[in-house]
Amino acid sequence: MFIDSHCHINFPELAARLPEIFSKMAENRVTHALCVCVDMPDFPQVLALAEQYPNVYASVGVHPDYEDTPEPDVDELVRLSEHPKIVGIGETGLDYYRLEGDLEWQRNRFRTHIRASRATGKPLIIHTRSASEDTIRLMREEGAGTDAGGAGGVMHCFTESLQVAEAAMEMGFYISFSGIVTFKNAKDLQEVARAVPLERMLIETDSPYLAPVPYRGKMNEPGLVSHVGQFLADLNGVPVEEVARQTTENFFRLFKISG
Repeated sequence: MFIDSHCHINFPELAARLPEIFSKMAENRVTHALCVCVDMPDFPQVLALAEQYPNVYASVGVHPDYEDTPEPDVDELVRLSEHPKIVGIGETGLDYYRLEGDLEWQRNRFRTHIRASRATGKPLIIHTRSASEDTIRLMREEGAGTDAGGAGGVMHCFTESLQVAEAAMEMGFYISFSGIVTFKNAKDLQEVARAVPLERMLIETDSPYLAPVPYRGKMNEPGLVSHVGQFLADLNGVPVEEVARQTTENFFRLFKISG
């Protein structure tokens, strides 16, 4: 079985098709999904999905791309994460690709999420784009990793270098690969995927975005995470059942879920 460790099925284009989405998950042996929060106004909807469906879990947090949005403090994140279906803090992190200017607010937001993770013991779901140096630095400064008494977490939709992956893994983080790893022009990322041990790997869709080959350019959904798993199995020369088993065990272990 497979698990989609990062999706956004609360987004309108997927929320309108939930019966079909869950049917396709079952067809592709995708048993669970983590619906990840990106801003506080959407949190009630994310939580409602997790409450309604036993095989859906949720997170609480604010994506670094969202500049003009309510800013939670540590206490609010801690309080909201007390719900048993909230298994992670995020998505959080740094993104210097889309935004310019003084981004200290983004770094402060990231620090807030790391502190909430440490307070709750719930792992971080980290997004980093064009900001890997600062991302790793703040993770170290705030003690995000299990090596510093933090809860650890996952570097989601990973597209950075092996050096960044190794730095994150040294702090106890998992590396999650999305449909991007299946793209023909993702040769460098595929080399990273060969080097990351299965014991530190998760798979995801980040749907509705980034559909894997052969669905690239179409709307993504959790059922397609099986194609990411199959690609990684072929890339590493191991049975797909091994990728499915190990990434599933990793998900349950990281998010402290009884499988």
